[in-house]
Amino acid sequence: MVPANLEKELLSRSLPERIQFIADYFAGEKIVFSTSFGQEDQAITQAIASIKANIEIFTLDTGRQFQESYELMDLTIKKYGISLQTFFPNTSAVEALVAEKGFNSFYTSIENRKECCFVRKMEPLNRALQGAKVWITGLRAEQSDNRADMPIVEWDENRQLFKINPLIDWSFSQLENYLQEHKIPQNPLHKKGFISIGCAPCTRAISEGEHPRAGRWWWENSQKECGLHA
Repeated sequence: MVPANLEKELLSRSLPERIQFIADYFAGEKIVFSTSFGQEDQAITQAIASIKANIEIFTLDTGRQFQESYELMDLTIKKYGISLQTFFPNTSAVEALVAEKGFNSFYTSIENRKECCFVRKMEPLNRALQGAKVWITGLRAEQSDNRADMPIVEWDENRQLFKINPLIDWSFSQLENYLQEHKIPQNPLHKKGFISIGCAPCTRAISEGEHPRAGRWWWENSQKECGLHA
């Protein structure tokens, strides 16, 4: 399903050029970008804003975010003049989960954690992607074993859309250089050891030498994924 020339064309370009190529190639289609305001997502947001691409930007608010994340959201919207759509969990589903298992059921088993992720992230994501032909993400191959072999373009059969990962081949040093060059705002938690930032109760700072995803669901030995990109 992936056009043969698309991956080659994207890999030969800079980040803003990749975003522009995506916007032009899929002109007339609904293109969406999901941001959690991590460093990768901030770079893509800047690129989208710099070329004024016709790409819808959305985020998922699980209701358990760090205050620093909310502050960065407001700062980013103001700096780049972007329109951001926020998708929240279904209220009745959250109420039912908390009533049955409490506020912190995710600590007790992998199954309970995945259930919480589904209610707070997966179901809202499915709503956010309705009608989209292209889903742009901030994934990089270095982030986890699950992402190591992901291509820059893939076809999502279940959702019937193209998933494009414009930073998949970037190193962390490339990302840092881009962020510094363009003076892109970042979450202050990054400087405190929080490299991969998710929900507050499910994220801790990592020590030097630890894997960047080690701070996510640190009490588990399973793959460090919530299901969004499984």
